[in-house]
Amino acid sequence: MRLLPIALAFAALASLASVADAWAGPRRVFIAGDSTAAEYGPERAPRNGWGQQLQGFLDPAAFEVRNHAMGGRSSRSFIEEGRLEPVARELRKGDVLLIQFGHNDAKYEDPRRYNEPGQAYPQWLMRYVSLARERGATPVLLTPVSRRVWDFGSLLDTHARYTQAVRELAAREQVALIDLNASSTDWLRALGDQASKAYFEHVPEREVRDDTHFSVAGATMVACLVVRDWKALDPALGAHVVRDTDCGAPSSARADLAAQKNPSSVVHERDLARQQPGPHGGAGTTTAYPLFAEAPGLSFVMRKRVLHKGAGIGLHQHHKDEIYYVLAGRGRYVLDGEVHDVAAGDAMLTRPGSTHAIEQVGEDDLVLLLAYPASSR
Repeated sequence: MRLLPIALAFAALASLASVADAWAGPRRVFIAGDSTAAEYGPERAPRNGWGQQLQGFLDPAAFEVRNHAMGGRSSRSFIEEGRLEPVARELRKGDVLLIQFGHNDAKYEDPRRYNEPGQAYPQWLMRYVSLARERGATPVLLTPVSRRVWDFGSLLDTHARYTQAVRELAAREQVALIDLNASSTDWLRALGDQASKAYFEHVPEREVRDDTHFSVAGATMVACLVVRDWKALDPALGAHVVRDTDCGAPSSARADLAAQKNPSSVVHERDLARQQPGPHGGAGTTTAYPLFAEAPGLSFVMRKRVLHKGAGIGLHQHHKDEIYYVLAGRGRYVLDGEVHDVAAGDAMLTRPGSTHAIEQVGEDDLVLLLAYPASSR
């Protein structure tokens, strides 16, 4: 995660925190941006903008998102078309203005939208910052979100000079910065070329291959990145975030993978099935699926066991914590002398010192998922 330099981050944090108590009702979050943040109706499915998903991360009693982002607009054309005027009329003390442009500012072939990154682009962005400050609102600059453009296994940076211009403006003017280009680039690199397609508007049956605009999954992830880094600027925001924001990947993700001592893996239960008699003196025949039994370094054991008709796990005392979860079928579970009828969706926890046993009941197999500490093996 790359935000402001330390000193400026604290300045931005103080600015955000100072207005936290200035507004009695929900604080409004205005978005001024382009198509990557805009709203789309069902007729445009699967296209979604990250601004469309932002409210889902914020408690509506505390924050109200007002998304003014519009497709095809640059920081210049958004203002020249009068699209900032509704924001200016409503913006007031305590509000937040999220500002993200760049995709269309770089279109030098269109003089109505193009802004060269050295002077014009930051000058137009400063118009938004000044408006927010005049109204007593908090401006937050966002670098442009990354495109999905891969070339021979490398993700290309299509916004380099525009991203740097936003960073420099934020540092110079001490404006809060969410470096969305950095966080989205790290996320896409960790996903890789093929896996990242699902997060963009790729519709093979319609011959649509759009590496700029998001699917619902992509828009939701980018909104998560925005809120995650916003929380880093304003920790008080965390109390009003209603969804998990442990999302994305660090810039070190590929290096971390290369240094991984024990690799991650996927197994298929069809390759693991072992016919066994009922454990601990239980009756009948079972099928065990020892999931990741050979994987080094695991702190837990997880396995699936199927008790076929008439089978059971015999009574035994526990010296470890163990969880049984019923995936399918019915059973009679004995825990510390008490009998419990269990079925799909039931879970049983046995603690050290307890005794338990289980028998299959009825015509269908009883399918269990077991988990316990590896140290007990």
